[in-house]
Amino acid sequence: MLLKIRSGVDFGSLTDIGCHRENNEDYFQYWEPANDDEFKRKGRLAIIADGMGGYEGGQEASRLAVRTIEQIYRENNSSDPQSLLVEGLRAAHQRILAFASNNPGMQGMGTTCTAISLLGETLYYAHVGDSRLYLIRAGKISRITRDHSYVSRLVENGLISSEEAENHPHRNVLTAALGAGSEVAPEYPPVPLTLAPQDVLLLCTDGLWGVVTDERINKIVGQNKAQAACDNLVRLAKEYGGPDNITVMALRLD
Repeated sequence: MLLKIRSGVDFGSLTDIGCHRENNEDYFQYWEPANDDEFKRKGRLAIIADGMGGYEGGQEASRLAVRTIEQIYRENNSSDPQSLLVEGLRAAHQRILAFASNNPGMQGMGTTCTAISLLGETLYYAHVGDSRLYLIRAGKISRITRDHSYVSRLVENGLISSEEAENHPHRNVLTAALGAGSEVAPEYPPVPLTLAPQDVLLLCTDGLWGVVTDERINKIVGQNKAQAACDNLVRLAKEYGGPDNITVMALRLD
């Protein structure tokens, strides 16, 4: 089914199983209200998640996370997008814990999750794990989210360099995920971010950023429309071995 997307953004998305996995544990969703008045209040919602915990556990965790966040964002009448995103991630965490508790074979299931709300040119986000949100502006790429990972913590504490982190054997060990631990503390900005025309927001799982450098991502996004950029990024990740599931979403402000 084709998405009906209002003018104002050039949108693209793609997910792929990669070259070595037997199933796709990534899950993503784009949503915007059909009602114009509601659209003015809530804008656009995009969510990406990368599940873990085995064949069924990872798939179920990422699906639960995305659908829970969308449900809360869609059904709540609050006019504060930021609070809805944070509430959605926290609710998703509890639902994943409850599902695992009621299904012993799913113990250990969890997921990363990055969710954004784009209201005009104002960006809100909430984030747990190591799926990333990038901003590409005027030919430069910057990472908005911070990886919640063991290696990222080493870099922040000055124990290893960013270059060393790229090839560290434990770079995929997470320090936070939905469904892990009794509580979760989503990362979110103290104030929303203001975007500019032609800014690009890129959400992706580690199946992309783990094998394709930020510089290559920036170049491909800069040379293509949103959907073509997603297609080319996934193709390149697979050319580089595609060791994991690959999911990418791009939104360019018109």
